[in-house]
Amino acid sequence: MCIKSICEREINHFGVSVVMATTKRQNMASLLSEVLFETAGQGPPPSKDFYQFVVTQNEIIWRWWKISVRSELRGAPPGEIKQLHHDFLNDGRLQEQLSAVFGTRILDYTLALCRGHVDYLERLPDKLLLKILSYISLQDVAHLSQTSSRFRKVCNSDEIWRQAVRSNCDMITEDMEMLANVMGWKNIFFKFYYNKEHDSTAFSAQEEDEANTKSPQAMK
Repeated sequence: MCIKSICEREINHFGVSVVMATTKRQNMASLLSEVLFETAGQGPPPSKDFYQFVVTQNEIIWRWWKISVRSELRGAPPGEIKQLHHDFLNDGRLQEQLSAVFGTRILDYTLALCRGHVDYLERLPDKLLLKILSYISLQDVAHLSQTSSRFRKVCNSDEIWRQAVRSNCDMITEDMEMLANVMGWKNIFFKFYYNKEHDSTAFSAQEEDEANTKSPQAMK
């Protein structure tokens, strides 16, 4: 095979790989909400100005409101800057402003988003995320709940623990539903179905203590 043929084959292969990767990113991006990140707050002293910062899939939006006792500034409309991600990455001045108002942590996170470093799993809709979690062990659910506030909320949701109870009994009765309204499904699981000696899910003592603390018997 001649060198030209080899080069053409490799270029075609590379082109197919790029197209597949691009398509995959586009498919994942379609699962995201338009707004990737949003925060607001007052500027550092002595300023009393109020700021809002938004990162969408395509641009950043920087807004500010002048807060002053001076009569000429009363009723002044808010200022606004919109930039594409690429432009923001090259705007050192706006980056400095963002860091001064919201801190370097927010700046670093924004730079990562603008470079396309998006945690897609963290941003999946709750319904889809719960479907994914239904296929992993409760031990992994417990571990996942410790990674972020979002996952802690989802992994402690009634949907997850209702399924855990369902997998350990023949059926969920009306009495169980009523009890779950008082205790919560997670507490019911730990109180009645979690076998500390034989269950391999190995939940932490903290998880079990939380469940016992929230149960009606523990509150007596």
